[in-house]
Amino acid sequence: MGAGHDHGHAHGGPPPTGTAAAAYRGRLRVALAITLSVMVMEIVGGVLSDSLALIADAAHMATDALGLGMALLAIHFANRPAAPNRTFGFARAEILAALANCLLLLGVGAYLIYEAVERFITPAETKGGLAIAFAAVGLVANIVSLSLLMRGQKESLNVRGAYLEVMADTLGSIAVIVSAGIIMATGWQAADPIASLVIGLMIVPRTVKLLRETLNVLLEAAPKGVDMAEVRAHITALPGVLDVHDLHAWTITSGMPVLSAHVVVRQEMLDSIGHEKVLHELQGCLGDHFDVEHCTFQLEPSGHAQHEARLCH
Repeated sequence: MGAGHDHGHAHGGPPPTGTAAAAYRGRLRVALAITLSVMVMEIVGGVLSDSLALIADAAHMATDALGLGMALLAIHFANRPAAPNRTFGFARAEILAALANCLLLLGVGAYLIYEAVERFITPAETKGGLAIAFAAVGLVANIVSLSLLMRGQKESLNVRGAYLEVMADTLGSIAVIVSAGIIMATGWQAADPIASLVIGLMIVPRTVKLLRETLNVLLEAAPKGVDMAEVRAHITALPGVLDVHDLHAWTITSGMPVLSAHVVVRQEMLDSIGHEKVLHELQGCLGDHFDVEHCTFQLEPSGHAQHEARLCH
């Protein structure tokens, strides 16, 4: 770089363990095995008991299995090393998997609502006892999977997508048990399609929230919890800093926020303490107050911004 320019990196890249979701790869595999086992069991149970709610939950389990598989595949690609033409590697694969999980969940929700309306129009007799037995086993299995993914869903959008899939299944199993119990106690067959309708409606709000967060990452919005006005205020409050421009912060994937900025510094400050000291203070400032994985600063003397290309502003 020319005089007055420098770069600083708060970290040298992704953490040694890879992306945030990588630590939960083993748990995702166990959850996938549980999901596939319960799916087969619920299909058999739904056919034997003629329970739409149970078959609907099994169909949702199938999409869960697909979602968990995509999450695992995304982790595999996201943790491959970077290359000259892919400087962040395939880290965004996890965000794409989260987006695919959102679309799957919305599709399942719409399908369950449609099937529930169909069952209202053409009622069928559900055998409550069998439905309860199969749903109870599914509920226990789903609770185990939820416990495996509970911590990871707070750290990774990819894991959260898988977690929400399993959460919807857990709610579905509860709805099946309740509806089958009502059928056994009262003979009211409408309880089964109502349970399917409830399952479908419960899926949507959480999915929309995850979709919003996923799109924010893809659209390179500021990382969650990072107030850009506050970041700017912290930088400009440092001794010798006159201004900051071209300030950008975004997220590559969950747990990998990035920030870059052009920082205008008094020439006498650069001359007296040097670029390295200024960069150290900038990195310390952001490191103490904000959770940003990778920072890049360009130091400039006053007036330099006027010579930059228009696209830099």
